[in-house]
Amino acid sequence: MNKVITAGLDLMPPEFEAGLDVWSSGDGTPGSDTYDGAANAAIVVADADFAGCLELQKLETTQKLRYMGKTPLLPGCYLQVKARVKAVSGALPTVRIAGWAGDDSDTHVAGVTEVGASTTLTAYGSVVEVTAIIGTGARSGVDMAWGLEAVYGHFGLDLIGPNGGVVRVDDIEIIDITSAFLRDMMSLVDVTDYGAIGDDVTDNTAAFEAADAAAAGRRILVPAGQFYLNSTVSLDHPVQFEGTVRMPVDQMLLLRKSFEFPTYAAAFGSEVEGFKRGFQALLNSVDHESFDLGGRMVTLTAPVDMQAAVPNRDTYSTRRVIRNGQITASSSASWDTKTWVEQATYDPADSRTLSNVSNIANIPVGALVEGAGVGREIYVRSKNTGAGELTLNSPLYDAAGTQNFTFSDFKYMLDFSGFDSFSKFGMTEVEIQCNSHCSALRLPPAGSVFSLDHCFISRPKDRGITSIGTGCQGILVDNCQFLSAEEAEDVSDRSSIAINVNANDAKLRNNRVTNFRHFALLGGANNTIAGNHFFQGDNVAGGVRSAGIILASTYCATTISDNYVDNCFIEWTNEQDPTPDVSGFSFSSLSISDNVFLCGDVASWFSYIVIKPFGSGHYLNGVSVSGNKFRSINGTIDRAERVDTSFADLDFSRSKSVFFEGNTFHNVSTQVASPLRLRHDQSTAASTWTVSANGTLPFEGRARSVDSVVAIGAIRTSGGSNRYVTPYVQLEQGGNGDQISLSWGESLRGEVQLVMRVDN
Repeated sequence: MNKVITAGLDLMPPEFEAGLDVWSSGDGTPGSDTYDGAANAAIVVADADFAGCLELQKLETTQKLRYMGKTPLLPGCYLQVKARVKAVSGALPTVRIAGWAGDDSDTHVAGVTEVGASTTLTAYGSVVEVTAIIGTGARSGVDMAWGLEAVYGHFGLDLIGPNGGVVRVDDIEIIDITSAFLRDMMSLVDVTDYGAIGDDVTDNTAAFEAADAAAAGRRILVPAGQFYLNSTVSLDHPVQFEGTVRMPVDQMLLLRKSFEFPTYAAAFGSEVEGFKRGFQALLNSVDHESFDLGGRMVTLTAPVDMQAAVPNRDTYSTRRVIRNGQITASSSASWDTKTWVEQATYDPADSRTLSNVSNIANIPVGALVEGAGVGREIYVRSKNTGAGELTLNSPLYDAAGTQNFTFSDFKYMLDFSGFDSFSKFGMTEVEIQCNSHCSALRLPPAGSVFSLDHCFISRPKDRGITSIGTGCQGILVDNCQFLSAEEAEDVSDRSSIAINVNANDAKLRNNRVTNFRHFALLGGANNTIAGNHFFQGDNVAGGVRSAGIILASTYCATTISDNYVDNCFIEWTNEQDPTPDVSGFSFSSLSISDNVFLCGDVASWFSYIVIKPFGSGHYLNGVSVSGNKFRSINGTIDRAERVDTSFADLDFSRSKSVFFEGNTFHNVSTQVASPLRLRHDQSTAASTWTVSANGTLPFEGRARSVDSVVAIGAIRTSGGSNRYVTPYVQLEQGGNGDQISLSWGESLRGEVQLVMRVDN
């Protein structure tokens, strides 16, 4: 680059022979004395070495010679001032290039270096060349770094040392040598050319912005050094970091044309800080919807508080994505779970509050709550330290009164719980590698449509994805793998859970989930669980199995379809109901269809669908189980479905709209259906025939209706006479209510086919 050529700048001072009225004996500023007519200055027209030149006698302590024209100094440009000097007589002085720095208001710029290196003349008639380089940046080889404030200079030389000597000075040259400082003349703009100093102290905000303004499509170079930025900097051009930057946590580096993790990691000299700063920029820039990790690994030794990384944002609701990389946990004491046992009081009338909590200041938001009458996956959503109250994500089913509760604070690699609300955020093609050290993701207390797509959550110590409030509303988890750290453990020894959801509209689709205690606990309604493969077996002969899916609300409005449910079961419960006795619709609105259910070497009482009521009076009200394949290998199980009566039973006298049909059973002793087709052969004439379901109605329910009764062959008296009569039906007969009675009005024998239902 040469501004004489590209910008038409006139840098060269006139020859001395043109007149000394533009050559000052002062600073070169307007009104300063000139050498025109001075007794100690004369023009020599035919010097043997210089041809035309200036002969000057040193009379002052610092004899100055300055061109009074304003030589422009542009940001990023470097000028070389050159003079050739020889001693003629008298004392031998010392000579140096010098200048005067002026700003755009013609005011002197103080605090900058205005002299170059000094050279002492040692012999008469010997020509000495002195040079100095002036520029905006403190680059190696620059004698006078004037920064961005100076826009021009008055240049020349100084004679210092003993007085009385006479010297001759050839015409002074000023040339643009910017190209000497550019590695790639056309593509790089160095921030130090615009006054940046990599001393980790100087605020380089203005210099970075100036370099960006001058880049004009070229790349910006941040050379070796650490550059402090005290304010937010936005760069609109690609940037290359050889050095690093440091800035306050509440200020941002917005790299609009280099917005990817590798550049941020290079900028801050740290993978972790680069990740935080990239996330900060993602939430504060309209130019990018995603932060690309570039296939790189980010190694964490402690949890990342995602809100603390963006201190200017408590809420966010614009779609943003982190994609394409791996975040891995390295061993550190920072991952250790902290536990407190504290006393608190629970009142079902205030169902999400623990009051009078002892040492409440110790208990963090997001801690797991355990205790008598506390269901699974109960967390601290918020706290009011002054009032001594904790707000929970869900109610407790049987914890009324005062007791000791255990609070466990799992550590999460990415923790969003510091946000008040956070919506429309996603991660795509990212592996979160917990390495058995920690948990993966803790969601914010409020928000919607958090999404994971084609991600891996690998070997979480305690939890994969934890929701502590309603930040899981509409959560989307698609095409992901959840790989347990407890594969080698027996089922009874596992404690990790892949995901919990408190709010409505969860979508879990096409995921693969291995050997957790539970795949998912869903506390809300309107869920879609489709195409997943989740398996939870072990090598224990006749072993127990844990629930894969837990539905924790009675009216769940959920579809579970096309899954591979492998050595685990679906559990439907109301363990998050503070008043668990029946109210409303009870266990309603569940469809389980077209799934593959498989188990191997399990206890005979194992079942694939388990309903576990808390409180009395509950019943089935809108349940469809169809098109499923129930199979057991290495042993036979009793039933595919059952009621866990640990706390209460179902009231089968109230069952409504229950369909259990079109399923297949292999190595399942009792194969159930409703509508249930039965054939009854009455070989001995009787006026009342008793037909029993023998446990083949779903959940061992009651025979609440009969759709049809069809005679197969003739209905005869004991003497063999045919009768053309229709019986009437008496429902819910026998001790279990799973029998019906066909009353004929006289003693008859024969065979009928009938359709019995568990509902009405």
